[in-house]
Amino acid sequence: MTFGVDHAGPDESRRAAGLVAAQEKAVALFDETAARGLVAPGVGEREVSDRIRDLANEMFGTTKHWHKRIIRSGPNTLLPYRENPPDRTIGEDDVAFADFGPIFEEYEADFGRTYAFRDDPHKHRLLDDLPRIFDAGRAFFAADPAITGRRLHAEVERLAREAGWEIGIWHAGHLVGEFPHEVNDGAKAESYITPENDTPLRRTDKAGRTCHWILEIHLVDRARGFGCFYEQLLDLA
Repeated sequence: MTFGVDHAGPDESRRAAGLVAAQEKAVALFDETAARGLVAPGVGEREVSDRIRDLANEMFGTTKHWHKRIIRSGPNTLLPYRENPPDRTIGEDDVAFADFGPIFEEYEADFGRTYAFRDDPHKHRLLDDLPRIFDAGRAFFAADPAITGRRLHAEVERLAREAGWEIGIWHAGHLVGEFPHEVNDGAKAESYITPENDTPLRRTDKAGRTCHWILEIHLVDRARGFGCFYEQLLDLA
């Protein structure tokens, strides 16, 4: 594995453009999801997931997803990705989040957003903090060419704690690329933004390709029983 900043050639420029284009489609999908009110109280999480899947097929043709489609609401929003809670109907005063990994032109997107219903000030404060903490984490990454997964995770954790929240998962992001991607698991710390990853995030993989990253922010208020979620590309657009 090669460390340091890779000098992008034509192939790497094409890869980066493919990942950005995939995310742009994911943004369009989630914007249309919000416009149509697909994530709404009174609807089951699985039904909402199917609605968004069907909308993706309508907008872009039949889509594949590189990880399970997640809609979480109410207390389910406290749970990390690997949990599989029973289906739940979204409540009138809930927050709910969507975490989808659609594949466009064989490039993976990984995109997450949160929706709040009614006017609970604590839920809306957490919702407002998500993009702010994301942007601060991205700025911290941009300022340090040699930053490791450990350092970025520590900064995200600090930002969350400073705002009065906890981090809800064991990492703050992961590699993203072509599909089928190299399988990531908890034992492979270098694939994640985690305290166990002491390798530089700006590096190339064993195939010589530049590593690209998703920044994943899952913040929780355990005392009040809810969490919020936000993720998208860290090192590209």
